[in-house]
Amino acid sequence: MINLNPNISTVPTQISPAADTAGIAKPSAAAKDFSKTVNAVSDFLSQVDEQQKASDVSIMDLMSGRNGDINSVVAAVAKADMSFKVLVGVRNKLIEAYKQTMNMPI
Repeated sequence: MINLNPNISTVPTQISPAADTAGIAKPSAAAKDFSKTVNAVSDFLSQVDEQQKASDVSIMDLMSGRNGDINSVVAAVAKADMSFKVLVGVRNKLIEAYKQTMNMPI
């Protein structure tokens, strides 16, 4: 229950700077680190996508006869495949961490 005091005669007219920012959360170091991590994951996703596209182009070039070097095609496909497997492994670890976080007692 809230008790109100009707005898209050003065109301503060100036707000102190500390009180002005008291309710606003400042980004912490953890939030900044998380932002950097999100950016790194985004960069990694774009690199994996570029490798997948490069392997597709090299396969098309081999099939059309523009590129006769099968070794470079196999290397490009293997590189794209390995990058994708690493991406799936990271995704699985993130999902596992999320599930463990959600199962934590409050």
